[in-house]
Amino acid sequence: MNNTHFPMPDASAEVETVILADGEYPSDGVPAALLAGARYVVCCDGAADAYTARGGRPSAIVGDGDSVSDGTARRFRDILFLNPDQETNDLTKAFSFCLSRGRTRITILGATGGREDHAIGNISLLAEYARQAEVQLVTPYGVFNAAEGTATFDSMPRQQVSLFTIRPGTRVAVRGLRYIPAAEGFRSWWCGTLNEAEGDTFGIETDGPVLVFRTFERKS
Repeated sequence: MNNTHFPMPDASAEVETVILADGEYPSDGVPAALLAGARYVVCCDGAADAYTARGGRPSAIVGDGDSVSDGTARRFRDILFLNPDQETNDLTKAFSFCLSRGRTRITILGATGGREDHAIGNISLLAEYARQAEVQLVTPYGVFNAAEGTATFDSMPRQQVSLFTIRPGTRVAVRGLRYIPAAEGFRSWWCGTLNEAEGDTFGIETDGPVLVFRTFERKS
């Protein structure tokens, strides 16, 4: 079985494609640096207003058009791609747009903050996205990745790590984490939260999709 490696993003990391969602704007730290260095930025609908107000020029604006301002829509009409489908959210529309352009190394920013239901929905979609692309969701506090099978993660001692299972009963074996999951698997999706890395890497092996969160800062 292949072992997928997940590096830890930092301010110097090169980013091929950013999807900027319309949540908390990445104005500081690693998220801001990743946005500033991105070569291709797809804004989800209203995120284009915040991005252009700060001097950014989007590569594309994608969504159902319900939150982007009329002025921004007119100004960037040549790169505005409206999709009225109400069965998917703007993040998924932007993700599908990136795939259609051959962009499969994607960093999602601005997907948390604001309404909590939007944040939970955006994070949970990573498990679907990860089967189609190399994707990470970066927040002001850390990074989410989706893994299935065998995976290794860069870390640091006392880094806080949480595992979220998509399906109840998912079995997860770990190495390099302080707390060891029960052999029978997690009984609920939240049971793998609040773990801690012991060294420079940790590994997991799962029989189902798992969302992994790593903090930027180690526990003091």
